[in-house]
Amino acid sequence: MSDTLPPYYFRIRDNGAFVYRVDTVDRQRRIAMEQIATVNLKNGTIKAHGERALSDSDRAAITDWMGQRGALLARREIDDIHRTIDHLNLTAQWAQARASDAALDEVADALLLAMHDLRMVLVRRRADQLLAQRGDPPPEGNPA
Repeated sequence: MSDTLPPYYFRIRDNGAFVYRVDTVDRQRRIAMEQIATVNLKNGTIKAHGERALSDSDRAAITDWMGQRGALLARREIDDIHRTIDHLNLTAQWAQARASDAALDEVADALLLAMHDLRMVLVRRRADQLLAQRGDPPPEGNPA
C-alpha cells in the first residue's frame, strides 16, 4: 500500500456511494475508515451519516467525486454502445455464416423485436433533432 492515502474512500453502490474518511490512527499505520456520508448520484443528494455534520472540505470532496464519477459513467455508457454496435455486427456474421436453424430460431424473434424497437427510437429521436434545428415543435405525443 502506498505511503500516502487519500483522505476519502468512496465505496461504490447502485446509484452512488458510501463515503468514508480515511485516517491512519497510530504508529503502526493502521487504517481507520469512518463512514461520513451517503451519496445518491441519481438525484444528487449527499446525506451525512448519523449525527455527523459534513465540513466544507468534506462536501467539496464529495461534490468533486460526484462530477468525476458522473463523467466516468457517461464515458462507460458510450463505450457500451460502441460495444453493442460491435456485437450487432458479430451477430450478423454469426447469423449469416455459423448459426444453425435451431439456434437462429431460438433468438430471431427477440433480436428482431429489439432491433425494431431500437430503430423506432433512433428514427424518432433523429426526426425530433431535425425539427428542433429548424425551430419546429416536436409532433404531438412525442416529447423532445
